[in-house]
Amino acid sequence: MKNTTLLIRSAIIVAVTILAIFLVIGPRGSFTGSDFTWQGLKNNLANNINLGLDLKGGSHLVLRVKTEEYLKRITENNNQAALSAAKGKNLPVTDSKYTAANGTYEVTLNVSDISKSDEIIAAVKQKVDFVNWSESAGSDSITWSLPAQAQARLKEQSTEQAIQIIESRINAFGVKEPTIQKRGTSDSGEILLQMPGVDDPERVKKLIGEESRLALFKVVSPPNPNLATYPTREAALQTIGGAETNTRKVYEYVERDEASADGQQPAQPSQWIVVEYPPIIEGDELRDAQAVSQSGADGDYQISFSLKPAGATKFGEWTGKNISNYMAVVLNEKAKSVAFIQSQIFDQGQISGRFTKATADDLALTLKSGALPAQIEYLEERTVGPSLGADSIASGVRASVGGLVFVILFMLIYYRGAGINAVVALVLNMVLTLAALIVLDSTLTLPGIAGLILGIGMAVDSNVLIFERMREEIRDGKLVAKAVELGFDRAFITIIDTHVTTIIAAIILYLYGSGPIRGFAVTLILGLIINLFSAVFVSRTIFLWLLERNPGMKKLSI
Repeated sequence: MKNTTLLIRSAIIVAVTILAIFLVIGPRGSFTGSDFTWQGLKNNLANNINLGLDLKGGSHLVLRVKTEEYLKRITENNNQAALSAAKGKNLPVTDSKYTAANGTYEVTLNVSDISKSDEIIAAVKQKVDFVNWSESAGSDSITWSLPAQAQARLKEQSTEQAIQIIESRINAFGVKEPTIQKRGTSDSGEILLQMPGVDDPERVKKLIGEESRLALFKVVSPPNPNLATYPTREAALQTIGGAETNTRKVYEYVERDEASADGQQPAQPSQWIVVEYPPIIEGDELRDAQAVSQSGADGDYQISFSLKPAGATKFGEWTGKNISNYMAVVLNEKAKSVAFIQSQIFDQGQISGRFTKATADDLALTLKSGALPAQIEYLEERTVGPSLGADSIASGVRASVGGLVFVILFMLIYYRGAGINAVVALVLNMVLTLAALIVLDSTLTLPGIAGLILGIGMAVDSNVLIFERMREEIRDGKLVAKAVELGFDRAFITIIDTHVTTIIAAIILYLYGSGPIRGFAVTLILGLIINLFSAVFVSRTIFLWLLERNPGMKKLSI
């Protein structure tokens, strides 16, 4: 029975060890002869472990969301919506105005009959979200103001929204383990972004800040085939009284403004169109967007998009009623496509243009991730070179090896034969911890290496507890086999207590920390959990193997 148990324990240890070694230094494809060379092993190790910014190099950016623009846009939209809501009910509102500057955000409706103010307020509140706005009525106007506390809350919300959008764009771009977090006060709008291994930071910066305001509008024009375009903006404005209104907007029509495959910019005269406002569909109704090409040639790409169910229903109703009318796809304040409606359309559309593949991919990605709440600006930019990362790796490796060698010498000198047992468990602990980082696709940072070194100390501490307990049992006259059994059994509770309390502290670091602090916490937690296997299960198996080979062992080298 004992032999069977020992064989099972030994088989588990051998299997786990082989798997861990393969995960750490094995190739991710088929084996080749170079995989068994020293350089091949180093290359596999470098490919298998994700290194953080401080080790691999990359870009460090501090961004700021222009939250004042976000509040200004909310104020503008509420101003238009409030005026439309009141006039839609034929209430006595003459016009509206808004203030959005220097920390003051107000919407004012001018009223010709103030006795109707309650009806006006009720009509506006049905269409406009003024829940957090302060309301006041004068002799000839009604004003909604945004208090400072509500401004701070909206600024924080806009920053969180920007973080989510930037994160989705960065992840889609392929950056592994980026650090994206708020910096400064909650309403400062500042965001810290670190991207390990980025070799084209300018493209990433462009992708992060790329606007993606998409909307579909009805074009003010006679039916097909008589699309009404104008050579200048002024000419287009003259058709609607000389200025844009709440129901009419003017956009430049630039369907083919992208460079062709040979890099030449097509020369085309400017055109302008007039559209009905508000839009039929906006970008928040978008479900997906993809770059597509009929020929596959670079410079011949379009963006195909699909709509969410609610947007598709709305779009289907509109197209069904507007067959032969024109519709414009407006992206970032420019009409990219104008098409006439041949039949009812529900959930599909396309942005035409001679896009390159990279431009089309980036544009589709920004459309899918949504529009940033406001423009961003860069406050700080640093590039960490790979040479600095190599120095950090070398320093970390030297520190780890130095600590490991010192600990090994101490264990061998102080605990003699039993020290060999501890060294085996210690080395296995490090290999298993690295394998666990690879399986979890975690990023190894310089603080993470510090976590590995601390894990070495915790592993040694477990062996010290077990060995000292064995010494006590032997001094009390116990036989070697009994001393080994009691040493592990009675030290186990203490080991569990120390590990659990340290793991709890590390979990708190992970939950409330960020970036490098999380890297430290992850490696520490993994090292502690694995140590329960290596210092208890593996170490005990080695002692059981020795006792099996020497049933009458009278003395233990410890």
